[in-house]
Amino acid sequence: MQKAIIGKKASMTQIWDDQDRAVPVTLIDVSPCRVVQVKTKDTDGYDAIQVTTGERNTNRLSKPALGHFENTGVEPGARLMELRLDDVSQYEIGQEIPLDIFEAGEKVDATSVSKGKGFAGTVKRYGFAGSPASHGAHKVHRKPGAVGQCATPSRIFRGKKMPGRMGRDRVTILNLEVVNVDTAEQTIAVKGSVPGVKGATVVIRNAIKVPVKAS
Repeated sequence: MQKAIIGKKASMTQIWDDQDRAVPVTLIDVSPCRVVQVKTKDTDGYDAIQVTTGERNTNRLSKPALGHFENTGVEPGARLMELRLDDVSQYEIGQEIPLDIFEAGEKVDATSVSKGKGFAGTVKRYGFAGSPASHGAHKVHRKPGAVGQCATPSRIFRGKKMPGRMGRDRVTILNLEVVNVDTAEQTIAVKGSVPGVKGATVVIRNAIKVPVKAS
């Protein structure tokens, strides 16, 4: 069964396991998600739940958003997001999704928006080798080289790897291990790094591509 929850990237640290090994982890603050709307294939064409977290002053909401919360009777939150699930029969409007739906040792996928790195060349952006450092190369050491064709078709194909904006993309890291679930502090510690800056919204789902161990 699919399950998902929304959190906020807090920080990175390390904890010590039972064998006295340092484990790098990312701490994710997770407050209970309140279900605002339940979407089904019969009414909307797909199964999903719309959730909100945190609190927000009603004066900061637009009239459509305020009316949406008032019609459902759910307290307005800081953000409103949709979670696609394969089965929404167990959810209802106003229900809170607790943090303990995940447990230590479980594999999850984390989705967030990566850090923006601004304008970057092809060497940094795509790992190009660059031009030779000697033998007549002059001020072209980090240039991409030829990028287009001649008279035919006399244009650059769409998708060509060229300099441009780097980062700030939606990224999903697969098969992260849940190291600890602290219901008192409302945090989840996952092994490794999670995309995004500090404070970025992170969607945590149970892993969909868990590798099968060879027997």
